[in-house]
Amino acid sequence: MPIDAAKALAAGPRSAEIAWDRKDVQLYHLGIGAGVPATDPDELRYTLESRLHVLPSFATVAGAGAPGVIGGLSMPGVDVDLARVLHGGQALTVHRPIPAEGTATATSRIAAVYDKGTAAVLVLRTEAADAEGPLWTNDAQIFVRGEGGWGGDRGPSARLEPPTGEPDRTVERPVREDQALIYRLSGDWNPLHADPDFAKRAGFERPILHGLCTYGMTLKAVVDTLLDGDTGRVRSYATRFAGVVYPGETLRIRMWRQTGRVRVTVTAVERADAPVLADTIVEHS
Repeated sequence: MPIDAAKALAAGPRSAEIAWDRKDVQLYHLGIGAGVPATDPDELRYTLESRLHVLPSFATVAGAGAPGVIGGLSMPGVDVDLARVLHGGQALTVHRPIPAEGTATATSRIAAVYDKGTAAVLVLRTEAADAEGPLWTNDAQIFVRGEGGWGGDRGPSARLEPPTGEPDRTVERPVREDQALIYRLSGDWNPLHADPDFAKRAGFERPILHGLCTYGMTLKAVVDTLLDGDTGRVRSYATRFAGVVYPGETLRIRMWRQTGRVRVTVTAVERADAPVLADTIVEHS
């Protein structure tokens, strides 16, 4: 079996020194659609170095996204075909605001392996800390088609009851035709997002947008719309990737205010509101 759950879970953590600067933060923000309109003061906080605030989802690419989903596939006990891999979900906890420039130690390990029958799910946990202490914890759920069925733990259900009532806010965000090409410069080089032939081999009609790009675009919409543009208010952010986005489409982002958190759903407008992100919660101060 290409995934040896016991070996993956028993393997020691991997640590790496990562670094980022203002240019990395600005490139990430541009990759998730910031800077439109270019002279809007609310957008300049994402694009102008003298005013720069860091959107917490930058943690998913800091240090070129090390180790990232692809890096998780090189962990002990894991040997799978990249074309069978999808990013199933992401959970981020921010321990304090991320500086615009910094260095940190990122420590990664396989925290769980679940048997979903027709697929396996790996949970890759990355914890980052600098000289002042913990910065963030990232959990990436990596969905590997065709690798389940060994009788292992199915794991917890990530499905939540859908939010009720009319959303407090609904916004639409266009995805540029070249959005994936810009976003991948922050470190996710999976050819699924750029190479038409690879995308077809993976079962898609054309390259798809990175799930983490949609993830970043959605958090920015929540911060800008309901958190007064204050990136420092975000405490945690979790989602399940429920469907794909193709560059050139439009995201419809619906938001419901709850005590200390925002529930969110994201759909693709041009495909009759096909689900994109589900079970999405932004916790905030």
